[in-house]
Order: sequence, then structure tokens, then C-alpha cells
Amino acid sequence: MQELCPGFDYGSRDICCNIEQLRTLKGSLQLPLQFLSRCPACFFNLMNLFCELTCSPNQSQFMNATKFNGTSVVEVQYYIGKSFANVSGFTPMNNRTYNCTEGLEDGSGPCSCQDCSQACGPKPVPPPLPPPWTILDMDAMSVIMWISYMIFLLFFTGAVVATLGERFENILRILFSSWGSFCVRHPFLVILGSFIVVTASSSGLIYMRITTDPVELWSSPDSQARQEKNYFDSHFGPFFRTTQLIITTPIIDTFIYSPYFGGSDVPFEAILRKDILHQVLDLQLAIENITAKYEGQDVRLQDVCLTPLAPYNNNCTILSVLNYFQNSHEVLDHTIGDEFYVYADYHSHFLYCVSAPASLNDTTLLHDPCLGTFGGPIFPWLALGGYDEENYNNATALVITFPLNNYLDDPVRRGKALAWEQAKCEYRSIEDEIDRESNSDISTIVISYAIMFIYISLALGHIHSLRRLMVDSKISLGIAGILIVLSSVASSLGIFSYAGIPLTLIVIEVIPFLVLAVGVDNIFIIVQTYQRDERLPQEELHQQIGRILGDVAPSIFLSSFSETVAFFLGALSNMPAVRTFSLFAGLAVFIDFLLQISCFVSLLGLDAKRQEGNRLDIICCVKLPEGQEVKTDGFLFWFFKKIYAPFVLKEWVRPVIVMFVGILSFSVAVVNKVEIGLDQKLSMPDDSYMLNYFENISMYLHTGAPVYFVVEDGLNYSSLDGQNAVCGGVGCNNDSLVQQVYSRFFVPFDLSTRIAVTPSSWLDDYFDWVKPQSTCCRYYNNTGAFCNASVVDPLCVHCRPMTPSGKQRPVGEDFMRFLPMFLSDNPNVKCGKGGHAAYATAVDLYPNNTGVGATYFMTYHTILKDSADFIDGLKMARVLAENISQSMDHHVFAYSIFYVFYEQYLTIVHDTALNLGVSVGAIFVVTTVLLGFELWSAVIVCITIAMILVNMFGVMWLWGISLNAVSLVNLVMSCGISVEFCSHIVRAFSVSVKKNRVERAEEALAHMGSSVFSGITLTKFGGILILALSKSQIFQVFYFRMYLSIVLLGATHGLLFLPVLLSYIGQYKVLLLLLWLQTVTSTFLPHSLLVAISYHLYYYCNTVVCFASSVIHEQASSSWKVFFKLHDILTDLFF
Repeated sequence: MQELCPGFDYGSRDICCNIEQLRTLKGSLQLPLQFLSRCPACFFNLMNLFCELTCSPNQSQFMNATKFNGTSVVEVQYYIGKSFANVSGFTPMNNRTYNCTEGLEDGSGPCSCQDCSQACGPKPVPPPLPPPWTILDMDAMSVIMWISYMIFLLFFTGAVVATLGERFENILRILFSSWGSFCVRHPFLVILGSFIVVTASSSGLIYMRITTDPVELWSSPDSQARQEKNYFDSHFGPFFRTTQLIITTPIIDTFIYSPYFGGSDVPFEAILRKDILHQVLDLQLAIENITAKYEGQDVRLQDVCLTPLAPYNNNCTILSVLNYFQNSHEVLDHTIGDEFYVYADYHSHFLYCVSAPASLNDTTLLHDPCLGTFGGPIFPWLALGGYDEENYNNATALVITFPLNNYLDDPVRRGKALAWEQAKCEYRSIEDEIDRESNSDISTIVISYAIMFIYISLALGHIHSLRRLMVDSKISLGIAGILIVLSSVASSLGIFSYAGIPLTLIVIEVIPFLVLAVGVDNIFIIVQTYQRDERLPQEELHQQIGRILGDVAPSIFLSSFSETVAFFLGALSNMPAVRTFSLFAGLAVFIDFLLQISCFVSLLGLDAKRQEGNRLDIICCVKLPEGQEVKTDGFLFWFFKKIYAPFVLKEWVRPVIVMFVGILSFSVAVVNKVEIGLDQKLSMPDDSYMLNYFENISMYLHTGAPVYFVVEDGLNYSSLDGQNAVCGGVGCNNDSLVQQVYSRFFVPFDLSTRIAVTPSSWLDDYFDWVKPQSTCCRYYNNTGAFCNASVVDPLCVHCRPMTPSGKQRPVGEDFMRFLPMFLSDNPNVKCGKGGHAAYATAVDLYPNNTGVGATYFMTYHTILKDSADFIDGLKMARVLAENISQSMDHHVFAYSIFYVFYEQYLTIVHDTALNLGVSVGAIFVVTTVLLGFELWSAVIVCITIAMILVNMFGVMWLWGISLNAVSLVNLVMSCGISVEFCSHIVRAFSVSVKKNRVERAEEALAHMGSSVFSGITLTKFGGILILALSKSQIFQVFYFRMYLSIVLLGATHGLLFLPVLLSYIGQYKVLLLLLWLQTVTSTFLPHSLLVAISYHLYYYCNTVVCFASSVIHEQASSSWKVFFKLHDILTDLFF
């Protein structure tokens, strides 16, 4: 017993087991003992259970036999633990057990860690695994091998492409040479073909449409604001048109009103003097009586104004403080008093109405209504300006607003509204001022282009002597070149007009300038290269011009094709104005290139024949007598070759590159400081009265444009959950729509919320209207039709009973039963909560009034003074709408009339980076291919263009030019024009055979610099200066300032920075490696070594090494002379 059940001491009492049972127990415990011996506590606990079961004399207390087979017990109940303590008649066995971490009384230790996890000590922290070897979060070996493989491919491809580039350039040269020769030999065929193509393309102009709708210009049909505008218009109708007056007085005077029935004195500003109010009322009534003519019909304000209570009340909505007095001189003069005192007059009525604008009966002795004649309230923050806080008596300005219906889908009624707006010149609109501005700028633009045309016609000729003035001049050729440029523009416009793509004013104003810059530059390059060329022996004119075209056409093709691809990729922009400009510009530039290498080359051949025949320019039938003339270089070519190029590339001048890097650093620092947006003041002429209007808006108005929080279709307003998610009254969610908008308004002195007033909620007003305590909601008990509160009829009963359930909000069928009544109820003296005036258009009901569709909740923005305010207002409203949508789990969006115009500025930084980045990338690819796969030359071109673009941002910051669609179009255009300043010089450097970088840069600058300077810089400079005289501020800022900056930055970078940069890091090019081995076989250099050197230089150094056999022969008298010759060349190449 002690062996099996140690510690079990029952004294002298008998135990309930015999020897056989103990033996059986011992045998049964052998297997558990084998597994549990390492954990004494575990084995003890198990043995404890079986010992008590087998031998305990107290078995009757915790064990009950429940099933027998004769004298044998088959089944027992064994009660263990406190959970069985309530079993009647039994005392559960509750012996002590040991935790596996405890030792036994016999000295046995705790269980081992293997059998008892609690007995284990703290787990050892394994050493951290070595981090995987990664590069940029990728497997390092994979990255290294990919880079190695790419390097191998680069070298391998470079070796292959080097020869392909030369072959490609030779193919271009041969093709253009053959084509040029053909054009000169068959001029009339080429000219006739060009004329037919241009005529066919330009004929599309008969289908031309010019888009002036600002929505179509600045907002993409797929944009969020455009889709939200369409949703709002389709469900609630378009936003109304606005005619507004802001009236101030030069009288500086404050008068005091002392209420008769006590109270503090109230100061009133001069604008609220009664005599001034009478004059303003005369003006208002005069405007109401304006009559316009539209298609022979008289149009009055009554025909086009907003009438929210029609047909019950046809009075126009006029938001004016005079509407507190029913727009009546008599009511304004209404006074209650006697010969001694005035008890109530317009002062007391005004003070009451600004505090309770929806009142139908003021509490003064006057008892005049405050509600306007149109049936709606006139909120003081809309009709007064220049006050402080809510002291409306301190107002210094009166604001009168005439909302007009906007009939987007009804051209007749919309035409009537426009006719009334334009009825009198003294009541002009913003559109009138824009039209006046456009008309005033026509003469400026014409003069600008005339100056450029005259310069081109005169500068294209190279006069050798006064006697040959009319022979050497190229006025007719210059005019033909200008006509070709204009023809390319007309062809582009015509082709896209065939396709139904509308034009914009930006396209008409900017593309001629762009194509003229590109086209004239190419014309000067072709003509001046011909003028400097000497005809080879036995060479005919068509062969000479073909050879010249083969030399210069690849460069022209490089620039034109780069610009075309860049512009076409710019059409990926989401901004319609930028997309349209890019499409038209890309096609115009490409057509201009095609006409220049065909039609213009033919005309050049005809002009060259005229000049060789000593025939006068323009008057071709007159021939000058033969004379001996000496051919001389033009002044600009001589200046660039002899003075400018050598000076710029002197050792002490070349560090001027440091200045450009400094300017670039400054520009990068201010890129993020360029303002975004378009100040509406810039769209007005500098003498426009509208400028004062815009200033007065900022100075006097306290409330901006209305903003609508639109709840899209699908919310169940008949349920409490749907109501609580929207409403703002008792029981509504703390994060409901109305509560969130109100919380933004309620933030004291925080204008960043951009919410000016509490939101109007049709749902909360409906709940107030339908309450049984109210007199508003009644119906005829015999018909069920609505009974207005002003009707006295015993058949009219309240909509809901005066019971606890009736006082609750209507849900289910009750909600929809009474809602149409609310929306049709006009406010009256007994019920001011009627929803017809305020909410008739705010709730879009399903057909047959079966449910509520889309709805809106209106409030107002704070006064928004500039583009930054408008953009911030749009941002904050969208953030608020997104928060509301998340809390409601239903889509809500914010809408205001200006969102569709300012949404572009939310993404304009991204759009600008994308457009310019794609354009520069396209230029890089095209330049790489057309320069014979010279990657480094393409990189230099793109670096220079990128510097010009970044410096344009620096100029924009310095000159106050904001980033918007107009300036983005100009930046895209500057990217194209920059190609003209850079690509010709880089290609000239690339094909030069001079021995070192400096000499090659000098040669490129001398030969191409004069053409670029005369073709772009001088051509544009004179025309741009004329734009400074424009009365249009938008022309002065976005055309004069930006065009001037484009030309000056392009000229300085292309004619100063780029040659210096090429002299430092320009790429060498293997043109020819002629080592006449037969002349050096007698020297110490082996033949095989010379061949190896030549191939090494060709494939790895990509260097110009040109030896003439005669020079080698002269230097080969000594082996050392040949060695030093090679040493000099390698020194020039690498050091």
C-alpha cells in the first residue's frame, strides 16, 4: 500500500481493497509509470486518482455505483472537484494535486522541461538570421547578374549600333539628296502636288467649330468635377446665371438710431441712409424694367428670372436689402409715430429682418413682412457687404443679385437670357469685357505678325552689293516660306475639322507662333546653307541643292520629328485645352516639315535659277546686265565665325557654364513656389471696370459661391437609419451629414474650413413641418388632398395625431405620403416652413412619388478672393464629402459652380510633370535614333532642354506668372522650340571632323548659330515686343512675358551654354580611320598593330581620327615622327 499510494494514511481504518486489487492496480500503473516517471507530480496526480478509486475507505462519499451485473459493479459515478459539491448526499473527492513545477513531499523534484513546459526556463533567443543579400529589396546576385548582362548587351549593342547609326545617317543623306534633286528638276509638279494636298486639307475649315465654352475648354468629360456637374444638372437642373451689383457711396458718415422702446443706440453707415436707399431702389427698378429684343420679341426680366414659387407667385428672385421693404418706396417710407415721436420706421424693420429674414410679420408696430416678394428669405450676408461680424448695420456696401434661369438645352430661352443681359451697354457682363478685350488685341496681333513677316522677307536674302540688291534679295522666297508655314497651320486645322475636333482660341493664337518659329528656322538653315556653299566642278544646280538638302535635312528632320512626337504625346493630357493644342501643333509641325523639304526646295531651285540669270526679285521679267561679283559671307555668319564662336570658346570664357548652373539651382529652388491658378482679373482689359468689381468682391462680400452636398440616389430616407445618417436634429447621428457640415462652419475664426453658413436641410425642416403640434401639415379628410395652413376649413385635419407615436418622425409610408405636400407648400403667415421655395429642386422624387432619389443640402463657401482660395475651397469640400460618405456608407459629393474650372489645378503639377517628362523623353528617343544612336549627344540635348524648362519656372516665379492651362501650353511649346535651339548645333558638332571638342563646338556654333539666331531669335524678338503694347493682361503675362522668356532662354542656352557644354563633355564620333598602311610599313609600328589600334579607337573610343595619306607619307620619314603624330592625336582625344 505504501509503495503504490505513499502518503495515504487512513489510520486503523480498514481499506476497501484487497491484495489482488492492489496487485491489479500495480500492474495497471506500470505503463503510466514508464511515461510519467520523469515527472513525479504528474504520476502522483494520476496515482492519487486511482488509489482513491480503488482503496479509499471514504468511497461512499464521492462515488456512487450506478450499474450492476449481478454482484459486480459495471458503472460508477466518481465525483471530483468543487463543481459537484452540490450533489446531494456526496462529498466530492478533493485531494491535493501538484503542479508539474512543484516537488513532492517525498523529496521528488519538479518535472523536467521536456514533460512540463512551465518548468523550462526562459527560451534562448536564437541568433538573428543573417539578412538576405539584397539590392533595392531584390536578390543581390540576381541584380548583379542582370546589371552585368545589361552592360554586356549595352556594349554589344553599342558595337553593332555604331555601324547601324552611320548607315542610317548615310541612308537619310542619300534619300534627302535624291529627293532634293528631284524637287529642283520637277518644281512645278512638286508645287502643284503640294497645292492640291494643302487645298484638300484646308478645305476642312468649312467644318471648323470654335469652342468658347469654358467647361469644354478646361474640364475633361471624364473628370470627376465634370461627371458631378452632369449628375447635378440632370437631377436638379443647371446652376442659375447671376447678374450682380455692388453699390457703395463716397459719403463717409455714421448716423445713430435710438429705438423708441429702449435699447442701446445703433450706429448706421451712410449706405443705409433712407435717401440713398431710395436712389438704389430707383436703380433696381430701372434694371427690372429693361427691355431687350430677341428675334423680334421683347424680353423682360420677368421672362428670364428665377421664380421659385411659380405659378402661384411669379415675382422674380431679387436678393436685395430693398426686398425687406417689398421693393416699394411706400413700404420703405412706412412709419408709425405721432407728432412727437417715431415708434417704428425702416430702421427698426431693418434690424428685425436681418435677425429673422424668413419672418412674415415683424414684431414692431409696422408689422411688415421680411420675406421677399418672391416668397423666399433675403439672408443679410448675401445682400450686405463690408460689415463686421454680424453687425449688419455697419455695412458699407449693398449687394443686389438677379439670379436668371440657365437653359442649357433650350437655345431660344437661353438666347433670351443673353439678350436681356446685353440689353444696355452700361449693364455689360464679363463676357462683354472678354469680347472687347479680344477685339482690341486683334490689331496688336496683326502688327506683331506683320513685323515678323517683313523681317523674314528682308533677312532671308544675302546682298553682295547695292547694284545686285533686287537680284540677291529673296523677298518672294521669304513670302513663299511664310505662306508655306500658314498653309501647314491651315492644313492641320482643316484635317482635324474633318474629324469633328473643335478649335480653341489657344490653338488659333499659339500654333501660328509656334509653327512660324519652327518653320522659319528651317527656312533660314536651308537658304543660308545654300548661300554659303560653293558648287563643285561639273555639278549642276539640282545636284548642288540635293547635296545641301542631304546635309541639312537630317537635322531638320531630327528637330521636326522630335517636336511632332513630343506634341502628339502631349495629347495624352486630361486637360482638353492642352490635348487639343498638342494634336493641332504636332500635325502642323509635321506638315510644315513635309512642305519645306518639297515645295520650298522647289521654290528655292526656281529662285536660284532666277538669281543666276540676274533677274530681279519679284519682277522676274527684268534682267540685270552681267557683272563680275565677289561672293562674300553674310554679316551674321562672319560675326559668328570670326568673333562670337572663338570668343565664347576661349578658355577664360568657357567657365560661364558656372553661371548657368547657378541660375538652374535658383530655378529649382523656386519651382515649388510658382503659384497655381489663373487670376480672373487677368482675363479683363487693363482699363476694364470689371477689375473694380473683382476688387469689391474681395473687399465687401462675406459669402462666396453656394456649395451643394449631393446625396446620390439609393439612400432610404423612410428608415430611421437613413434619416439619422443625414439629419441634424434630435436623435440624429453625431457624424451625420448636416452635423459634419455644421461642425465645419462652427469652428470659430477658422477660414480654412471654407464653410460660411449653416447648411439648409430639407429633411429637418420637413420633420418640423410634419409635427402634429405645427399648423403646417394638414389635409382634407374627405379627399386626402393637401390643405394649406392659411385655409380655414373644418374638413382640414392634421396629418399626424397628437399621440406619442404621432409625435415621432414619420417613417415608411407616412414619410412618402406627406413629403410631396411639404415640397409643394408655399410659406405663409401661419406656416413659414413650407418647402416649395427653398427645396422644390433639392429633392428628386421617383415617378408617382414612390420614393426619394438624389437630394442636396446647400450651404455657402466663405468669400474666395483668388485662385488659391478657390482651389482650397474645392479641396476642403471634397475632403468633407469623403468623410461624410464614409460615415454614411453612401456616396456624397460636393458641387459648386466653379469646381469644374478649378479641378484642373488639383492635378496640374502632375499633368505638367507628365507632359514635359513625356515630351523630353520622346525627344531623347528620336534624337538618339536620328543622330545615329549617339546616346550621349541625345542626353546633352535633353539636359539643355530640361534646363530651359526649369529656368522657365524660375522666370515664372520672378515675373508673377502662375501655372495653369495657358502657361502649360506655353511650356509644352517651349519644349518644342527648345529643340530648334539645340538639335541643329548638336548635330553639327556630331558630324564635325575637327580634331578636338573645342574646335568642333566652334565649327558647329559658327555654321549653325547664325541660322538659329536669325531664324528664331531675331524673327520672334520683334514680334514679341509688340505684344507688350496689348491692353489684354492675359496677353501681357502669358504671351509677351512667356514668349520673351522662351526666346531669350532658348537663345542663351542654345548659343552659349550648349557649345560650351559640348566643348567639355561632347561625344566624339568615328567618321573615318584611314591609316594608309602602305606608307608606314617601313616604320617600327607593325601593320597588325596599326590595324588593332584603328579598330580599338573605332569601337571603344568612338573618336574622330582622320589621316590623309599624304600627311602620313610626309611624316613617315622617321618612325619617331609617326609615333609622335599618334601621340598628339591621342592626347587631343582623351586629354
